[in-house]
Amino acid sequence: MALDQATVARIANLARIKVSDDELQAWATDLSAIITFVEQLDEVNVDGVEPMTGVGDFSLPLRPDVVTDGGYAEVVTSNAPNGAHGFYAVPKVVE
Repeated sequence: MALDQATVARIANLARIKVSDDELQAWATDLSAIITFVEQLDEVNVDGVEPMTGVGDFSLPLRPDVVTDGGYAEVVTSNAPNGAHGFYAVPKVVE
């Protein structure tokens, strides 16, 4: 399918792309080549080919959904500047 300069000018206007009159013929040639390639892809027989969602056939590993509380709060809060009784002591923000 060959596009003429008027069609390319309309496409450029719809896409809000500024194309000068000197560039219209080059754009028409390039867009016509792209459309020709897409038409060639339409001729490929894809009967029995399932659509792919990705190039790899893999799934993410799952882990059991269990609570894994470490039980070592004193060790975690030992580096805190104001840790006390397994908790972080922070400055009061509401007065």
